[in-house]
Amino acid sequence: MRQVHLTVLLAFAAFATAFPSPSTSQNDHRSTNDVKVLILGGGVAGVIAARTLHRKGIDDFLIVEARDELGGRMQNYTIGVPGKQYTIELGPNWIQGTQTGNGTINPILTLARKHHVKNQYNDYSSLTTYDYNGFKDYLHLVNKAGNQFIQTGVVAGARVETQQVDLGLQSAYGMIGATPKNLYEAACQYWEVDWTPSQNSLIASAWNNNFTFDPDMGGFSDDNNLCIDQRGFKTIVQAEAAEFLQPNQVSLNSVVSSIEYSENGATVTLANGTTLTSDYVLCTFSIGVLQYGDVAFKPALPSWKIEAIQSMVMATYTKIFLQFEENFWFDTEMAIYADKERGRYPIWQSLDHVKFFPGSGLVFVTVTGDFSLRIEGMEDSDVQAEVMEVFRAMYPNMTVPDPVAFHFKRWNADPLFRGSYSNWPPSFLPGHSTNLRATVDQSLWFAGEATSLKYYGFLHGAYYEGLHAGDEIAKCVEGGGCAGLPHMDTVVDASAYPFVSITP
Repeated sequence: MRQVHLTVLLAFAAFATAFPSPSTSQNDHRSTNDVKVLILGGGVAGVIAARTLHRKGIDDFLIVEARDELGGRMQNYTIGVPGKQYTIELGPNWIQGTQTGNGTINPILTLARKHHVKNQYNDYSSLTTYDYNGFKDYLHLVNKAGNQFIQTGVVAGARVETQQVDLGLQSAYGMIGATPKNLYEAACQYWEVDWTPSQNSLIASAWNNNFTFDPDMGGFSDDNNLCIDQRGFKTIVQAEAAEFLQPNQVSLNSVVSSIEYSENGATVTLANGTTLTSDYVLCTFSIGVLQYGDVAFKPALPSWKIEAIQSMVMATYTKIFLQFEENFWFDTEMAIYADKERGRYPIWQSLDHVKFFPGSGLVFVTVTGDFSLRIEGMEDSDVQAEVMEVFRAMYPNMTVPDPVAFHFKRWNADPLFRGSYSNWPPSFLPGHSTNLRATVDQSLWFAGEATSLKYYGFLHGAYYEGLHAGDEIAKCVEGGGCAGLPHMDTVVDASAYPFVSITP
């Protein structure tokens, strides 16, 4: 959520793995398959990969999308009583990192400007703080938490410079003496990192933040712009696709059940029994879908690919929307609620704000991780009751009415996604990232935000990975074949374990 100044992460290149260009063969036979390239998934990565192929003169491809529209996790919902309805974003909502001066521009911002998708700067410093007894001013702790996150970045940078092993982000907080001592410090730390810090890689958290938000590290800016376009944020994908995509190049409502692959090509079978064949297949499914086994691979994926898939974390981020007849809450953009239970409805945002949807009566609260999974197993009415218990605790001296509309999406339970976006845990190494991205048997390719070493979890990560995959596959098509992206047979520790055996 914050920028970390961390110049020592320039050593990142030494810590990561280089990607050599794939070799090409002289085999220039004409394919008898349905298409040259099947692109599985019509989100940002899939559409940008298709656009890249098109721009290189390759139009023999088909996007296979399970839903009835393009956009992937960019999904919106119409909430509100008749006469007071608004489009809200259930998935990605922000352009995270925009542009500093004439510096590097976030490609998602470029698409938003191109297609006139309305977005508005979201000022995170416009903030009010509460606890279970009502208003409580602990803004000084918010600032302290921001500084502590910066300090963890310094720790991360020093470890990269000396090539020390990664740690959990929680370990770094302990090393700098910043373990939360009370519920207010815990809430402010949550505001900074969104998750339980023990689940986050210290080093990857630093580079992921810096390469997006710190211009000194090649990032865009420290700004976040909230999409408020009533067509939905997905417009950037759909409008871009409309410029080049022909009706026969996309198959909607097409759920993939299996992928059979070899060095000679691939056969994709849909849930309705339809089979599609291609020379190359690009899989842009979420890491959650790959982990869950919703799609069968024939033959089974190699052990190095399975290890990479199962070593990443698919995080869940849930926005719970409420509409009231009138606004009675904080006049800032954001609010933090500190509870005795960390992560219990902590981050609030007013959409009934002059910058967003004034007069809408809309507000939303965000939960993540295990708490998201918990509420997905509850009835909507029970979740609403809990949310309202918190909201009423924030305003003990007034009668807080029931909402007139209420909605949230169960991302983890959705078989097409199995979560919201990827998160890099301490045990996930750059070698795993290499293998997550690597090609299998020349024909099976992978791309998406999770395969982005620098930008995992971000929309622009999906964009850049679609761009890269499209470019590399185009080289294969043009060259009549290729080796694909390399992998590591094993991902090993920098130093040996102290035991040669730990099992009988």
